[in-house]
Amino acid sequence: MGPVRGWPEAQRDWLEGLRPLQLLGSPCKMNENKPGESQNLACVLCRKNDDCPNQYGEKKTNEKWNLTVHYYCLLMSSGIWQRGKEEEGVYGFLIEDIRKEVNRASKLKCCVCKKNGASIGCVAPRCKRSYHFPCGLQRECIFQFTGNFASFCWHHRPVQIIASNNYGDSLPCTICLEFVEPIPTYNVLRSPCCKNAWFHRECLQVQAINAGMFFFRCTICNNSDVFQKEMLRMGIHIPEKDASWELEENAYQELLQHYEHCDVRRCRCKEGRDYNAPDSKWEIKRCQCCGSSGTHLACSSLRSWEQNWECLECRTIIYNSGDFQKAKKHTLVSANNVGITDCLLEESSPKLPRQSPGSQRKDVLRQGNKYRKDISTILTELAFQIKKKPRRICINKDDIWNSALEGFRNQKFNPVYTIEVTYINENDHFGRDYPGSKQEFLSLLMLHLENSPLFEGSLSKNLSLNSQALKENLYFEAGKMVAISLVHGGPSLGFFSKTLFNCLAYGPENTQPILEDVLDFEVAQIIIRVIKRVQAPFERWQIYNNNGRHS
Repeated sequence: MGPVRGWPEAQRDWLEGLRPLQLLGSPCKMNENKPGESQNLACVLCRKNDDCPNQYGEKKTNEKWNLTVHYYCLLMSSGIWQRGKEEEGVYGFLIEDIRKEVNRASKLKCCVCKKNGASIGCVAPRCKRSYHFPCGLQRECIFQFTGNFASFCWHHRPVQIIASNNYGDSLPCTICLEFVEPIPTYNVLRSPCCKNAWFHRECLQVQAINAGMFFFRCTICNNSDVFQKEMLRMGIHIPEKDASWELEENAYQELLQHYEHCDVRRCRCKEGRDYNAPDSKWEIKRCQCCGSSGTHLACSSLRSWEQNWECLECRTIIYNSGDFQKAKKHTLVSANNVGITDCLLEESSPKLPRQSPGSQRKDVLRQGNKYRKDISTILTELAFQIKKKPRRICINKDDIWNSALEGFRNQKFNPVYTIEVTYINENDHFGRDYPGSKQEFLSLLMLHLENSPLFEGSLSKNLSLNSQALKENLYFEAGKMVAISLVHGGPSLGFFSKTLFNCLAYGPENTQPILEDVLDFEVAQIIIRVIKRVQAPFERWQIYNNNGRHS
């Protein structure tokens, strides 16, 4: 009797039905796989040996039972539940439950590949389609990795609906930037929170796997709740894990490395710019804004590590942004309340600490150039606060001092605003005025101040003791004029002596006068005699001590 028609097909189906039992450790003779070959086994549910975590999930092998399964195939199977703990069986699915599911699926034929073992069924009412997980992907089925882990065939899958398509041209995928047609399809999805954001399904799935539930969000608006809910509905798997970049070993090792380099123009550390000695003046302080620039405390005149310091680039950005005008540290106030000199001395700059007398005094004088640089920085900071709105001041060139006094003492004058100079002539009977130059006015004013009785000396001048000027408070007015001139771009004051400059910059307590500061010849001779009398006993003691050593 010849073979019955259809016998080869029946035999093939019979062997395919037996194969899951062979892979589950059946005593069948065909199951002779060695332990080392277990990774090459096919999935007991979809019968594919592909190892593609992005599509099928992680491929897991249980060596004890010689069982291999794709995570998504196991997760989406319709007749199995996770009854064990995470470390039991395979992903918490017990081995006995997997056996039952394989046995159940062996009786169901996939409506795509026409082979047995279709463990996944469409959840739509009255729909009897069953398929393998890879076959479902091939036919563009939707698998929802949330809730009851429902799956939908290609006829009943959820779709995204938009009211109207106003997009005439193609738009880029916001992940890979390749252009897509702005029409919701299986392979093209739209963001629920940003209407002009479109994605490839594959791009979204890769991003979801890499980012995990805690970092997967809309690439445009950064929304996570609404975005994740819609993506789960449309079949994107969002694993409950940390982002892949969080799991890399030493991924943020560079963040633990502190920047240790002095970037100021003139580093004064003899050990070099990379030298860092904690709890000393050679400790490196990083920029409080960017953290990518640094300075030794001594190189920027910082008294302690707690004081703020910004690098030149960050300081420029702060000033240009306008936020600096809102700061309270160096706010210029109205002349009605206090002079501009008070503004300059209202608070010691973090880079110009007032030091106590003693051993620190010599260090202050030794580092004069560094402090000069910081003083110029303070003047630059104050100059940034000047408003562009002009305030006019009337000046008589023939009486520059008194007209400047009158203008600066006027209640309407405010040093915060730009100075606009107008020249007037008292002999002009028509009362006409002429536009003047601010720089010229400030230069003439400083020249008059240099030659005024408030100062004494030839080239390097110090303050004189003028009783009439004290009575009229002219020293205060002169200081205000100097401050206004420096902040508003006037000429530099080159006639100050070194001692006078140090007194103004660092305070008299940090300044040591020298004999050249005394202009009175008789007083200078008296000081010399006093110094000799003080030094004589010490010199005699030193000679006696040296003679005793030689003997």
